[in-house]
Amino acid sequence: MSLPYLKHPQKWLLAGMLGFSATACVPAMSGLSPARLLVSAAQADDELGADVGKQLQQAQSALASHQAGKALEFVNAAAAVTNKNDYESYVIDQMRAAAASQAGNVPVALKAYEALIKNSRTAPAARQQMLMAQASLAYSIRDYATAANAASRYLKEVGPSQQMQTLLLQCHYLQQDWKGTIEAGQAILAADQKAGQIPAENQLQMLATAYDQLHDSAGKVSVYVKLVKYHARPQYWQMLIHDLTADQSLTPRMVFNLQRLRLATGLLTNPAEFQDMAERAVQMNLPQLALNLLDEGYARHLLGTGANAAAQAHFRAFVAQRAAEARTDLPAAVEKAKTSPDAGPSLTAGYNLVLNGQVDQGLALMQQGMEKHPHQPELARLTLGMAMMDGGRRTEALQLLNGMDGNGTASNLAQLWAVQLASHQVH
Repeated sequence: MSLPYLKHPQKWLLAGMLGFSATACVPAMSGLSPARLLVSAAQADDELGADVGKQLQQAQSALASHQAGKALEFVNAAAAVTNKNDYESYVIDQMRAAAASQAGNVPVALKAYEALIKNSRTAPAARQQMLMAQASLAYSIRDYATAANAASRYLKEVGPSQQMQTLLLQCHYLQQDWKGTIEAGQAILAADQKAGQIPAENQLQMLATAYDQLHDSAGKVSVYVKLVKYHARPQYWQMLIHDLTADQSLTPRMVFNLQRLRLATGLLTNPAEFQDMAERAVQMNLPQLALNLLDEGYARHLLGTGANAAAQAHFRAFVAQRAAEARTDLPAAVEKAKTSPDAGPSLTAGYNLVLNGQVDQGLALMQQGMEKHPHQPELARLTLGMAMMDGGRRTEALQLLNGMDGNGTASNLAQLWAVQLASHQVH
């Protein structure tokens, strides 16, 4: 026996579920209504028998009266009817999902959603919405494993979703699944970059924690670079500089660039470090840069005082002599660089031109060096950016350094210099 008004019950099922949000308890996932989760799955020969139909009609009336607990009782009574057909079972699951959600019985709602998700009657669009609802409901009761599974399924089937990616990241983080946190966090960063959006600070913090827990210092530094870049706070600078300074794998040139960054941020104050920084510049065949840095130390009264003042003055005189010699030899070095197949001579001679006031000629020669395929292209780009900065071409430097968005040390330092330039803190 069948009841005419129950042959295609979606209309009254939807009417009883309008206004209810299965995810109201999770603010970040708002906007999902079970009315949107239901899909007309009835086929020509689908019918609800009298016994099932009567119970579901009473469940619908109870839902309309906001008596969700009572509605669940009627749904269970419908489920207890023997010899149900597939269609009846499907509609019962629909009603159970609505009634259990409205009643706050999340475990029962999750089970009903899972049955609906697996059912071939559920259209793809409805399945996607059900996965989102299932993920947010599970998250609301701290069933992070179920929530993560639903969110992952959604992302695989539907594609990127800011809501689902955020929820997945939080689930992995709260379960202390650090590898999962990193995978989810990197997916969010890629989506943000593609959309031109600034990464959320709390998501970057979770990602940094995950790298730290896995003792991945390179990954942690790369995240802190983004925290400094997008959410500049003193503690991020301090943590980043500390980790970079403690990195024993940095090459001498990277150490030099880090020293300059520390000087720019006011963190390099030890006279011995000033001398070490200047010595490195001399070893890089940039004695004029070494002299400029020493003079900055004198201007800040970090050099030239105390028991070591005489030794510091002697060292400065040595560097000044080397700078004068390099200035004399510079025309020959430039001509040699132009004919050299290697990038290094052009980069060094060009930088020395910049440091000696011939900015246009120097930057042009360095650009020629960049076309000679330097062995360390990112370090070469960083060097070019620093030359632009030292030559007063800060807009060009900022554009170049900002474009270095990789995860290597040179790119990390470039992005930090870009932050410094943008904030007019470079001295």
